[in-house]
Amino acid sequence: MNFMEETREANNVTYKCIFNEDFKYILLPVSYGIVFCVGLILNVLALYIFIFRIRPWKVITMFMFNLAVSDLLYVMSLPLLVYYYSKRDNWPFTVGLCKVVRFLFYTSLYCSILFLLCISIYRFLAICYPIHSLHWGHVRYARIASISIWVIVIGSQSPMLYFVTTDTLRDNIICHDTSNIELFDQFVIYSTVNLVLLFCIPFAIIIICYCLMTRALMKPTTATPRTSKSKKKSIKMIVIVLVVFTVCFLPFHVSRTLYYYFRKMDYDCATLNVINVVYKVMRLLACVNSCIDPVLYFLVWRFKISTTR
Repeated sequence: MNFMEETREANNVTYKCIFNEDFKYILLPVSYGIVFCVGLILNVLALYIFIFRIRPWKVITMFMFNLAVSDLLYVMSLPLLVYYYSKRDNWPFTVGLCKVVRFLFYTSLYCSILFLLCISIYRFLAICYPIHSLHWGHVRYARIASISIWVIVIGSQSPMLYFVTTDTLRDNIICHDTSNIELFDQFVIYSTVNLVLLFCIPFAIIIICYCLMTRALMKPTTATPRTSKSKKKSIKMIVIVLVVFTVCFLPFHVSRTLYYYFRKMDYDCATLNVINVVYKVMRLLACVNSCIDPVLYFLVWRFKISTTR
């Protein structure tokens, strides 16, 4: 079955473009199934360690715990998508579940970004402003920040429950991850606001923090060989974290934005088909982040960035 986009007339469905999406009926169920299995194991293990093995909690532990919770929430919704795509875009569940699944994806996505931002800022303060970090690096501030992030993200993503809908196409029920045609222009504006506030600004801050941390760590000092080795490990971790963040989130946001605006500006079908394929593939990178986070931030926790300048 090919997925059809654009121009719809009530229940008599007519479409301007027909997208060849046969690739996704293999790619998405397999990929989501792997992410579910790996992500479930790693994030449950992470939560077990945080709750039962780490005492007392420090600032980084607080942020990493919430990061694991947000990843686990999304991972738990993946079996429904595995079934949906394996049945070639046929959603047998309720409209409410369709809305919840899409809501969980974006809630997890932006919670992850903001918790990674908090970890980056904390590490930046510890390296570049160690005296200030003694004051701001208290667990109670991390707890307040974590609660604030959950409130902000859940509040900002709640419109997804309004926009997302299902639609009948031939004998199939489609669970869209956008909105119906009538609300699409509003949905694009809403997504653009999310893009700027919840991705572009945090991404810019993270880059600045890591650049300043790297510069501080590379300053010549009368360090012992052990300290020099620790600095090299810290710089290596900074590079790894930045690369992973960029690869997982940047392509998804770029391709999604292009896809939405190309549809809005009524581009030709060939262009829409290409950007649609790219968007579907890049979405997987954002999903894979829920598996990478536990591994990546256990490494950050293990090889703590030295505060020695």
